[in-house]
Order: sequence, then C-alpha cells, then structure tokens
Amino acid sequence: MTRVFTCLLLLLSAVLLQSPVLAAETANKFQSLDEQLEALKKEVISINRELFTLEEELLFPANTQTFFFLSMDGDVLFSLDSIELTIDGKVVSNYLYTEREIAALAKGGVQRLHIENLKKGEHEVVAIFIGKGPNGRDYRRGASFNFDKDFEPKYIELKIVESAEKIQPEFVIKEWE
Repeated sequence: MTRVFTCLLLLLSAVLLQSPVLAAETANKFQSLDEQLEALKKEVISINRELFTLEEELLFPANTQTFFFLSMDGDVLFSLDSIELTIDGKVVSNYLYTEREIAALAKGGVQRLHIENLKKGEHEVVAIFIGKGPNGRDYRRGASFNFDKDFEPKYIELKIVESAEKIQPEFVIKEWE
C-alpha cells in the first residue's frame, strides 16, 4: 500500500510541478492565436479596401464618369423640397431634402447629387426643382443643359441663385472646367 501511495505521490508532484509549464505553454498558444487573429483582421481590412477600390473602378470607370453637384447661393427666395434629375430622358435621381441639408447648402455647402456612367457623345440633363417660392407658394421649375461627353470625367453643377431684378430664384446648370 505504501508503494502505491508513494507512486501516487510522485505522480501528483510531477503533475503539479509541470502545471506551471503547461499553463505557460497554454498562455503562449492563446497569445499566438490572438496575434494571428489580429494579423488576419488587418489583412481582411486591407483586402476589403482593395475590393472597394476595384469595385468603384469597375462600376464607374474614369472615362465614363459624370458627376452632378448641387449648390445654392446663401439667401435665396426659394425653399428647396426635392430635385428630380433626368439624363437623356431617363429619370436617374429623386432626392428629398431635410431642413439640415438645406441649411448646409445655404452656408455654401455642395452636395454630390448623382454619379452616372455616360458614353462619349451628346447628352441632355434636365433638373426639376420643387419647393416653396416667394410668398410661400408652391414652386416647380426646370432647367436643362446639353453637354458633350468625351473620354475625361465630367463635372456638372446645378445651382440655385437669386435674381434680384426678377425677385425670384433662378436655376443654372453649368459644366465645371
């Protein structure tokens, strides 16, 4: 019996002596796994960024891109509610504005309204501006612009300006140079 007890004691002491070593090895394995997981996360983020860039280049190649922006003079006699944008007879965007967005535009902000892929050639853009005009009456006006698309990206600005002599808003569409 003493022999069995001695063997058991020796075995137990061996396990207890090795337990800090096992604990250290286990901690090292977990730390190594954490480091590998962190490296994998960084790699996934990097690949995701590259995929986003490739997707943008595929969906909107530089030679076909046409950007449409909206801006507004500070004090305009017009409260914008929405804009309907039509390109070559096809409605491509309807945008409804919040008071906060209108305030940002009135302070000089510029909104990227739409991006469109257009092939080389003549194109027509028509914008319908809907809102409240002078004296709070409903206002719906349109403006159109013809432009020639080449192999470079195009930047088109839709601008709401005040006409002092007419005492009403004007809607201008122009190409940025």
